[in-house]
Amino acid sequence: MRVGFNPNKDKVQLPIEFFHQVIIPVYIPNSEGYFKDSFQILKYCLESLFKTIHPKTFVTLVNNGSSQDVVDYLNELHQKGKIQEVIHSTNIGKLNAILKGISGHDFSFVTVSDCDVLFLNSWQEETYKVFENFPKTGAVCPTPSSRSLKNHTSNIWFDLFFSKSLFFSKVKNPKALNLFAKSVGNPDFYNQTHLEKYLTVSNKDAKAVVGAGHFVTTYRKEVFENNNLKYSNFMLGGNSESKLLDTPVIEKGMWRLSTEDNFAYHLGNVEEKWMKETLDVLLPNDFSVDKPIILKKVRFSKWELFIKNKLFSKIITQKKIWKYCIKYKGLSNEEAINYK
Repeated sequence: MRVGFNPNKDKVQLPIEFFHQVIIPVYIPNSEGYFKDSFQILKYCLESLFKTIHPKTFVTLVNNGSSQDVVDYLNELHQKGKIQEVIHSTNIGKLNAILKGISGHDFSFVTVSDCDVLFLNSWQEETYKVFENFPKTGAVCPTPSSRSLKNHTSNIWFDLFFSKSLFFSKVKNPKALNLFAKSVGNPDFYNQTHLEKYLTVSNKDAKAVVGAGHFVTTYRKEVFENNNLKYSNFMLGGNSESKLLDTPVIEKGMWRLSTEDNFAYHLGNVEEKWMKETLDVLLPNDFSVDKPIILKKVRFSKWELFIKNKLFSKIITQKKIWKYCIKYKGLSNEEAINYK
């Protein structure tokens, strides 16, 4: 039986002050083996996030089947108002957790992050600068990689092939590249040439690195609009990340870029002394935005998508052609041989 009239019926949703969402899936089922230090690393991640974000940031944590102590911690953060949303689920996989976090919201920017990221001061500010300085940008990673120049970037190569704005530049923070390599358990991930040069785009005094990684990236909201992907069969990996986080960017005619300097660290699953030391010296965020950043609309067509990301991509990635291209953009013959 129903008595009375629901006061919310037909009421228009009031506008909210938030315009940037951060989504972090959390899967820490226990504190053993691989996950021994994961709870502490999650705390480092979230404490660094709270220190570095501006007040108009909406934080969504998706508990993806974690242990009870992690559940209690996430609920406490929500009760204290440190986060705006916590979603609890059994282990449905990383990508399905991200889809849950996106659903039901409409924010200008959406950052998707792993729960083992240490955010550094100015990561939001520098991310916005890339979007503003390069109007075709659809995704920005705050951790540049020398090896990202070939990953879903053929539209950038097509647009700027004959432009001097696409060129190899000196790596601004090689130490950060080495730290990332160590964090993924592969200290040889970058060779000496990678540590010295990466491919950049420039616009007057601004620069960004070509390509973007997955472990923490900010997207324009248009990337997720009209996306038909509702479910992923993969718990992690497979083609799921590409279908949700890579392909939609280029399908909307947009570029995938990274900041020139490093503004986040990948922590991995083993706690190290430097993590707490880095967290402790982070300054409380003094960066604020009075109103949402308005970006120009990026126009695209299916024909353009085919030319740039299908046909041109097949041509440019052929071994001999690729070597010529990276030499044309500033590498010596020896550097080109080592740049894989």
